Amino acid sequence: MDHHSKNKDTVLKELSADLNTGLSTAEAEERLKTHGENRLAEGKKKTMLQRFFEQFRDVMIIILLIAAGISFGIAVYEGNPKEFFEPALILLIVVLNAIMGVVQESRAERALDALKGLSSPHAKVIRNGSEEVIDAALLVPGDIIRLEAGDFVPADARLLHSVSLKSEESALTGESVPSDKDADAVVDEKAPIGDRTNMVFSGCSITYGTATAVVTQTGMNTQMGKIATLLSGEKEESTPLQKKLSKLGTYLGIVALLACAVIFIVGLMNDLDPMHMFMTAVSLAVSAIPEGLPAIVTIVLSIGVQRMVKKNAIIRRLPAVETLGSASVICSDKTGTLTQNRMTLVRAVTDSGADEKIGFANGDEIKKLLLFGTLCCDGSV
Repeated sequence: MDHHSKNKDTVLKELSADLNTGLSTAEAEERLKTHGENRLAEGKKKTMLQRFFEQFRDVMIIILLIAAGISFGIAVYEGNPKEFFEPALILLIVVLNAIMGVVQESRAERALDALKGLSSPHAKVIRNGSEEVIDAALLVPGDIIRLEAGDFVPADARLLHSVSLKSEESALTGESVPSDKDADAVVDEKAPIGDRTNMVFSGCSITYGTATAVVTQTGMNTQMGKIATLLSGEKEESTPLQKKLSKLGTYLGIVALLACAVIFIVGLMNDLDPMHMFMTAVSLAVSAIPEGLPAIVTIVLSIGVQRMVKKNAIIRRLPAVETLGSASVICSDKTGTLTQNRMTLVRAVTDSGADEKIGFANGDEIKKLLLFGTLCCDGSV
């Protein structure tokens, strides 16, 4: 939409919004039904059954299942009950391996969902003529929102009033320096995102100043939502460990087939019973496959996951543990992730000098300094 190329009054009129009273509760609910919740679309959650069957896509697991099937066929052909032990053992290993993978993924997903619930963003919005704090997911186009330093921008919005406003938009523009904003500006319709000085965008943060704005786009219609749409087509890549195990499984399969062929041909050349030689060749090939390898890999990775949990790191996919061990640089969000998103007073400087131990200070100068700071602050607790 081209809200950045229109003046404030025109935008308010187009969105049927009122700067002073905001939307009514009934109107907000109606718009929420039309536009949907203000959140980025997430992929369909996999069921437990889907996760379980996904564990069988590994080449090694497929080879083990083929080996179990062949062993079962041999056991049926020979009619010896003891021969059923090997295919049963292989199937047990494969199933236990799949269960361990499903359990780990489910635990990680539940933990991540819990974290999302704890960190769900809120927004200061004017509804029915009064300011209230609501879940950012309930914002709709036309809502009047208030922003101040330290706030995350909950949706794309056109500024209506601003005071010395600066917004950190590196996630969208790549610019490391906060952008100056001006509610009175009207920019060209084709202006790039970084030049839209009268707009603030979802996912960015306010680093300085205060503002009042009207929400123009929510959810997947925001600039951040458009990026998410482009990224949704990306395929999930295998980890280096998965690639190596897949290659190993392929090589083992080829070697086993070649061994079968060589033994079978040699037997025929020596006039031995064809069926007997076939069963012998298949048995040797099956015995050459390391049935315990997938289980051992899963157990080792699970141990790695548990160690990471003790360090407060949640691993969603088991094979990712091995990849993390090779990481030399990790890029992470800072505010609210590495820090608490709260400013802490650690040092005060007055006419008497610097006070390095800020706490419940008894000095009159510190008390006056804190009083002046409180009077100049527009924050609320």
